[in-house]
Amino acid sequence: MMPSDALETLRQVNENLRCALIHLQPEQKHCSTIRPQDFSDIMSQILRAAECLRHPPAHSEAGAALEKEALEYRSNLEKLKDFLPDLHGRLLAEKARLETAQTHVATAAAWARASKKTL
Repeated sequence: MMPSDALETLRQVNENLRCALIHLQPEQKHCSTIRPQDFSDIMSQILRAAECLRHPPAHSEAGAALEKEALEYRSNLEKLKDFLPDLHGRLLAEKARLETAQTHVATAAAWARASKKTL
């Protein structure tokens, strides 16, 4: 991979990771906007960056810029690492909320069926 290609890829990865971190923020009341694809996309970005960083270019002007992007990438990964446990907890809470709602709907449907039979 050419140094300029690796640099551009890392810039794109950093931008995508920043966007993902914003999208997954805890300000959302429910996690219903989070999709499994969001995690696949994050993993894909991490794999893209790993490929760039596997073979860093020799010292050059592009190498210095790549080093700067690599530091930002590391920072993004650290933010993600710190953020994921909270997200996991919110997803578990959302799962419990949905299970409660599903139980409520099933109970209401059973009551409606039983009421229909008695009429």
